[in-house]
Formats: sequence, structure tokens, C-alpha cells
Amino acid sequence: MASNFTSCTGSTLLQPISEIINLPLDQVNFVACQLFALLMAVWFRLYLHPSKTSPFIRHVVATLLGFYLALFCFGWYSLHFLVQSGLSYSVMVFAGLEHMHKYCFIVTLGYLILCQITRVYVFDYGMYSADFTGPMMVITQKITSLAFEIHDGPTCSYNDYMAFIEGTGYQPRHQENANGKENGKYKQSEPSSKNDVISKLCTCAISLAIYLSLCKLLPVEHSIDDDFVNSTPFLHQVIYLYLAMLALRPKYYFVWTLADAINNAAGFGFNGYNIDGSPRWDLISNLRILDIEFATSFKMFLDNWNIQTALWLKRVCYERCAINPTAATFLLSAMWHGVYPGYFLTFLTGIAMTMAARAIRHNIRPYFLVSDSYKCIYDVITWAWTQVAISYTVVPFVLLAVGPSLKFYRCWYFCLHLLCLLVVLALPVRSRRRQPKEQQDILQKDSVQDNETDHNSTDNNCNQKDKAT
Repeated sequence: MASNFTSCTGSTLLQPISEIINLPLDQVNFVACQLFALLMAVWFRLYLHPSKTSPFIRHVVATLLGFYLALFCFGWYSLHFLVQSGLSYSVMVFAGLEHMHKYCFIVTLGYLILCQITRVYVFDYGMYSADFTGPMMVITQKITSLAFEIHDGPTCSYNDYMAFIEGTGYQPRHQENANGKENGKYKQSEPSSKNDVISKLCTCAISLAIYLSLCKLLPVEHSIDDDFVNSTPFLHQVIYLYLAMLALRPKYYFVWTLADAINNAAGFGFNGYNIDGSPRWDLISNLRILDIEFATSFKMFLDNWNIQTALWLKRVCYERCAINPTAATFLLSAMWHGVYPGYFLTFLTGIAMTMAARAIRHNIRPYFLVSDSYKCIYDVITWAWTQVAISYTVVPFVLLAVGPSLKFYRCWYFCLHLLCLLVVLALPVRSRRRQPKEQQDILQKDSVQDNETDHNSTDNNCNQKDKAT
């Protein structure tokens, strides 16, 4: 335990603080770098504004700051970031346009997986999750997205970044309502992100306080403790698991929201205007907390959790895979996350959960849409089932190893696995072409309502008419 608090591949400058507050040094370094980045983001927008300096200077400063923070957190391991980027860039330069995106995907993801294997099975199994492969996961997304966008024609995410660097991202944009009509554009040329940054920082503070207060009181590992399992009624075990996962999620809320706030403070993340004229700063937001906690379906939970990763998986895998895209997407997500066995158990379980949830939604949900009261009852029931299903699915992701994960499933008698199998066999999802017209209309109308809030500027700005095959 002592070595976990002192061992770190990055700087040891903050080791005395780590010992005082009793937190691992790599975590202290990470939080310190995030706070420093927040200050630099404000400075970057004020003193290196596009009206005051050239895009080249902004590129150089952003690159040097980023690499310095990487060195502070990860030491010489941050060189992997350069190697991965260099290899991928070489592929993009020398490979033909027709197959460049495929080669780039294989090289970038392959290098990430190689680093994950050496970290887990050669150096330190169970190392703190914010290791050097964490940034490489994001680099993998960015590089492969760019490669696929170059192959397809619309370089959306790259254009968003260039607009931020060049200061052209604040031009007023037309906003469309659900009927596809423009709500008008606004004359404001450069909106302030102050209110959104403050709001997100408050969210970070609350999330961190909740996590630090509850994470040790409600450890997920307690759900497989023999005494707990033998002496606790099953319903109470279900409630405990839900509360344990509820206490764990604020850690991710803190990290992702803080990263979003830092980008917004620098001026990156503007996404047009709302109907009332207020600016939107959710271009690169990674989660919607209320939609997660009150999700009424497995899909709704996933659509609002780790949003940028979900969009990446959709574009590079789901929309391009001709055979069972759902399974292919979950397996790619497992490989991208890492090589711990628990990750694969979680995402394999996620395939079954998704298929079962889809079958219930297509076959049962239409009968509850006949009135508001029925719809409310359905939403309450599906909310409870969604939270239980998510908690059950994610346990191996937290436990990491095969033994504890299978022990948990045995404690629960693999009940949700068996239930998913029965649902899929009893309620197969029929093709939309074969469904009655009335049911198609109901499902299509409800699908539009469910996705009203899921707008993302990258999808909105891209030309979706020419889909890649």
C-alpha cells in the first residue's frame, strides 16, 4: 500500500502533499495538472486570443503546454504519445486514400493495445487507472476519427479544432427545431463561457465531494464478500449494488466535467445558440448527468455516458459493420478500454443486455404509449430495471479480474444473463419493414422525442448524405 502512494512515473514534486492528504501521487499529479490547465486556459483565451496572435503561435503554445503536463504526470512514458502519433501520421501520408483509414486504425489501435498489454501483464497489474494509456485512448480516437473523416470527405472534428485555433468558431449559427425550421441566428460574435465554466466547476466540486464521502463507505468489492452475501437478503444486495455504483460514478463526472470546463475556459466547445439566444458550450461534453441517473433504457444510459467515445464507436464501427454491428461495437469498445478480463466480461454482458432491452422496447413498449399514465408506469419500471442492469453489467469493469467477477455472477446465479437469453428468445426484434404501419409510426415518433436532446455539433455539421460503406 505504501508503494502505491509513492510510486509514480511522473514528477515527485508533490509527494509531500500526497502523503499529507493520503492520496496516491499519480492522482495528486493529475488533479494538480488539471487545475493548472484551467488557469492556463483562461490565460490562453485572454492573452493569446486569435485577434492578438497568429494560429501558429496558438498551435505551438497548446502543444508545448500539453506535452509539459504529460511529462509531469507520466514522465518518459509520455513519449508513447509521440510514437503513436508519428506512426499514425506516417500511415496517413504514405498510404493510399482508399485504404488509409483502415491501416491507420489498425496501427493506432494496435499500438495502444500493445502498450496496455505491457502495462498490465509486464509491469503492474491493477495499476491506477489514470496511467499513460489513458491519454493514448483519447489520441486513438482523435487520430482514427481524422483518418476516417479524410477518407469520407467531411473533416468535421478537425474543422472544429481549427475553428477554435483560428477564432472562426464563434460565428452565429442557425438553430433548427424539431420540424427542421430555422429559429433564427444571433448577432453575438463571441459569447462568454464564464457561466458555463462556473456551473461545470460547481458540478465538479459536488461530484468530488460525493465520491470522496461515499466511495469508501460503499465499495463494490463488498458485494462479493461471503459474509455479506450469506447474511443479506437478495433485495438488499440489489439495493446495495445500485448505491455502490451510484457512489462510484461521480469520479467520472468530476474528471469529464473538469476537462470540459477547461476547454470551455480556453474558448473551445462553443456549439451555437439555444432557442432563447443563450450560448451552448457542449460541443465536446462527455456526459449528461441527469439523463444518466434517470435513464429509462439501457441505450439511453449509454447514449449519455462517455458521449464522445460513443460517437467515435458509432462512426468507425457501428455504421460500417455489415454483420452484427452491435456485437462488433461492444467488442471494439472492450479492446479500446484495455486488456483486463473484466472489461471483456462487461462488454460481452452489454451485448446481451442491449439485445434484450431492444426486444422489450420493440415488442412491449408500444402497449404503454396509449396514455400518459401508462407511459409513466412504464418509465418508472424501466428506470429501475435499467439501473439494476447497468450495475450488474459494470461490476466486472470495476473488479477487473476474472475470479471476483465470476464470483459476483455466481452470487447472483447469473440471473440477468439468463433473463436476457429468455427475453431474446421469446421476444425477437422484428424488422421495421415487417411491423404494422401503426406501430412503426408510434416507434418513429417516440424515437424522435427520445433523441431531441442528443444533438451534437459534429453530427450536425457533417454532411451525412454520402455515408461510407
